[in-house]
Amino acid sequence: MTWKPGDRPARTDSMIRVDQAGEFGATRIYAGQLAVMGHRTAVAREIAGMALQEEKHRAFFDRMIAERGVRPTLLAPFWDAAGFALGAVTAAIGPNAAMACTAAVETEIDKHYEDQLAELGDSDPELSDAIREFQAEELEHRDTALAHGAEQAFGYPIMSAAIRLGCRVAIVAAKRI
Repeated sequence: MTWKPGDRPARTDSMIRVDQAGEFGATRIYAGQLAVMGHRTAVAREIAGMALQEEKHRAFFDRMIAERGVRPTLLAPFWDAAGFALGAVTAAIGPNAAMACTAAVETEIDKHYEDQLAELGDSDPELSDAIREFQAEELEHRDTALAHGAEQAFGYPIMSAAIRLGCRVAIVAAKRI
């Protein structure tokens, strides 16, 4: 089905735009982490598995952007560099810091997706079904990160708070820009 502007509320366009940007950012964070860590350790293998799920999420939102004619965020070049850098820096600090990054990001994404589901109600079943599925996977990522030492990262409370704040800022920016 080809969507035209006006076929759905503008807020849905904003949701699709920010979700696609977020999933793109997540793929870049994991790419940065894997570039530093490689693929040999147990933590790296967990990250690679999460990265594959994020690619699936991103592909869904890429398709929705194309099918529904939603303008993607203009901030994609920034998310590309910032996501990769965040992933690389946290991985360079160590595996616990890489997991702390994941736990922080996924905590904010869970809240973000929960807010979207409340706003959508039953107005867009395709979108809300996908968000529900992806939210469950994001929670698995958070729980995996916590089980693999996220809270043992040096400076975890500060690191987590900073990353979560960055996520909230990114969400607000991607909705509009």
